[in-house]
Amino acid sequence: MSAFEFKNSLARAAERLAREPDGAARPRRDRGASRLPEAVERKIAALLLVREKPSLSEVHRKLSRFCQRRGVTVPSRATLYNAVERIELPLVSTANLPMSVREALYNLGEAQAVPAAQLVFYALNYGAPEALSYAAGAPWLWLLRASRLTGWRPKSFALLRAVLSYRGIS
Repeated sequence: MSAFEFKNSLARAAERLAREPDGAARPRRDRGASRLPEAVERKIAALLLVREKPSLSEVHRKLSRFCQRRGVTVPSRATLYNAVERIELPLVSTANLPMSVREALYNLGEAQAVPAAQLVFYALNYGAPEALSYAAGAPWLWLLRASRLTGWRPKSFALLRAVLSYRGIS
């Protein structure tokens, strides 16, 4: 390629780039949102919102069968791992909680419903032994999300890490 052709090529490229919007630098509009069908999202939540941590390979197999029966593209394992972070935890009604757990929630005032991770956080940080036991038996995803909250007392966080380790969650 001669220098003359190179200059023309650069000029054409600069002109083309000036015409086109800067799509590569702009983030996706749906970034952070799931692009999975709603039925698949619900199935993932149903498979993962259980007490004991399921094997993600087993969850992926069940999800694959579910998707194949419906003619939907099977999500990758990486998508499944990302979905673990996206699943919304339930709000727990304080009326259904044991008294020792409700007493541990004194900082929250008269809340009628508490996010599941916050429930574990307060029960382990401020609860009596019965509340600690209740929190230790919570579903695995509640415990995992609670472990990512800030503000833990050191000994309470050590107890949570012990529970996570014993139950094979972390």
